[in-house]
Amino acid sequence: MKQKATILFALLTLCKTLAFGQHDPKALKEWQDQKYSMFIHYGIYSVLGGVWEGKPVTKGLSEQIQAHAGIYSDTYADVAKRFNPKNWNADSIVSLAKKAGMRSIVITSKHHDGFCMFKTNTTDFNVVDATPFKRDVVKELSEACKRGGLRFGLYFSLIDWHYPQASPISSSNSDYITPEHVQYNKKQITELLSNYGPISELWFDMGSQNADESRELRDLVHKLQPDCMIGSRIGNDMGDFNVMGDNQEPDYAIGVPWQSPASFFDETWSYRSWQERGSEEAKIREKLTSLIKVASRGGNFLLNIGPKGDGSVVDFEKDVLLSIGKWLDKNKEAIYGTDPDPFHISFKWGSLTSRPNKIYLHLLSAPENGVIALPGLKGKINDVYVLGENKKGKFSQNASGVTINVPQGLAIEKEFKVIVVEFANGYSVPPANIIAFTKTPLTLNSHNAFKHYSSSGVDYNNRYQSTVKESWTISPSKGGNLTPVIYYTDEEKGKAIDLEINGKTTVVTLNGTGAEMLKNDPAAIQWGDIYQSGSYYSGMGGVHGNLTNVDVSKPWPNNDSQVWSKEANRKNNVTYEIEADKNSATYFLQEITSDKDQSCLVGITSGDGVTVTLNGKVLAEHNNPFKEKQLKDVILLPLKKGKNQLIVKYYNGFKKINVMSIDNKLNQTVYRQELKPIAVEKGKYYPISWQLHNPLSPHTTIGLFNARIEIR
Repeated sequence: MKQKATILFALLTLCKTLAFGQHDPKALKEWQDQKYSMFIHYGIYSVLGGVWEGKPVTKGLSEQIQAHAGIYSDTYADVAKRFNPKNWNADSIVSLAKKAGMRSIVITSKHHDGFCMFKTNTTDFNVVDATPFKRDVVKELSEACKRGGLRFGLYFSLIDWHYPQASPISSSNSDYITPEHVQYNKKQITELLSNYGPISELWFDMGSQNADESRELRDLVHKLQPDCMIGSRIGNDMGDFNVMGDNQEPDYAIGVPWQSPASFFDETWSYRSWQERGSEEAKIREKLTSLIKVASRGGNFLLNIGPKGDGSVVDFEKDVLLSIGKWLDKNKEAIYGTDPDPFHISFKWGSLTSRPNKIYLHLLSAPENGVIALPGLKGKINDVYVLGENKKGKFSQNASGVTINVPQGLAIEKEFKVIVVEFANGYSVPPANIIAFTKTPLTLNSHNAFKHYSSSGVDYNNRYQSTVKESWTISPSKGGNLTPVIYYTDEEKGKAIDLEINGKTTVVTLNGTGAEMLKNDPAAIQWGDIYQSGSYYSGMGGVHGNLTNVDVSKPWPNNDSQVWSKEANRKNNVTYEIEADKNSATYFLQEITSDKDQSCLVGITSGDGVTVTLNGKVLAEHNNPFKEKQLKDVILLPLKKGKNQLIVKYYNGFKKINVMSIDNKLNQTVYRQELKPIAVEKGKYYPISWQLHNPLSPHTTIGLFNARIEIR
């Protein structure tokens, strides 16, 4: 027996990444197997420690104190003259990281203030030329990592408040990067990738570039160092791995390599002298819990420290890291190089990691009655024991799964424990999203799919949770031959997909064959008035409030909001251009009355991003990755008999004018494409999935909004 789900996930992730410039599969595997790394925010802002003119700056993050305290650029530049970290010792930092169990270090080579922690020929605003320290911090840490056997990575801010061609400091994390600024950044990246040995990853941050600029920067990195992994904040979906939001730990499946960046405190990443640090014991449990959860979901955990201005590490942070390191010394087998949790359900007592012949049960709390049930788990068990301790666990096994009796006296409240379930020859668990196939036709679409996500976006602000793969597992009630048929619309026409059925992948081009008209009655559909609501919203994905049975006469999305305004001049089949602020959204609501259950195709014209919903259910969502003036979608509306509410969110991220329309005079054509029959047996599992074939990026949403597979 094999752990099919985990192996398949790893292979798909590997293949998708290789298609986008990551040349060596070994480099990707090594990066993913790290699991736990040190992030360091260190710069001249560390000298200030979150204090300006004798007062704590409580607004914002301390590494951005220049902006939040309103410090003049020349005044802030003088802080460099005070940067003389006599207690900085790169070997000590590496030693701490190793004792903490971290496998790599990523340091801020340049943060938003533009101060370079490395010697550069592009500006004298750097640690060698502008400070009394006159030592290259990046070089010293790079060499120390090499001596200590750790991988070395770099953070690089695309925003640079010191560069003359940069946009003025604003409240946005996505300031425009001018063409001159782009070239300046590329010169510095070339220096970093040429002068400091192997760089395991480049952690870009903030700013807004166009797609060509992000692509050129990506290609430059891969040309200079093919094995260097690129973080997704490079923008325009050009990253090799997906960087989650700060301190974000996803509870959903991610279909690409990913990393979760974490700070010790939500309030700051760099040193803050007046920070309330609280209990070391509580912080140890908090960060260790995060590490375990991230590893269990297949990600890498990047935990930050903020050294003091004198170069020393805060004792609180050092003690927490060393305590986590002691736990890892005992339980490292359950973290490094592991596969994700093979189950598709959550457990109250903790999280799981895995290997082909082992499952690791991370006990974060005591299981109820001391019993752990693992439903549907199959495989011959050799042993059950507590990792790092001479304690055995009793187990029983039957057709419904495995039950484990946790040994007594583990004292989980004092230290997290790991129970190992060891198998003789692999194991299997029930796959995700099992759909019983009892009658024909069986319909598979985005609404009953198990989704594999990434994050897609032009820049930090204009991004959303994209769907990169959808999957189902059918369980037939009887054997025989089944015929899959794909139905789709002009929205999907021309796309090529990788369609996997029972382990075999076929490239299917949706070529527009089998055209037929929708069986609907346009005369039986009445289109009501269009209502409008506007809101400010930072970020593209999602909506502001509940979209089920919205009452246009009441405030929305909450009681402090305005009511929907009836737009007498808004008509269907007309494209409107409306003035819009950055990071704002306009909503159109239209009530549609149908005499019967039927579907119809509508056209949606949008600008920077759009979310289309019907009766509270999201039908389509995407951004505008190439910043085109407008995008047009064809969306299939499954109308129910009676009243229906169509609500469209038109998001504006970077323009002054937002475009929008709802068109109800579309050609009602759908396409039908029959595939080869498949032979099935009663009661067995047959996985089915689709994803784009050679998409623009591994983070690109599949966009099969209207497509469905009918199996007969």
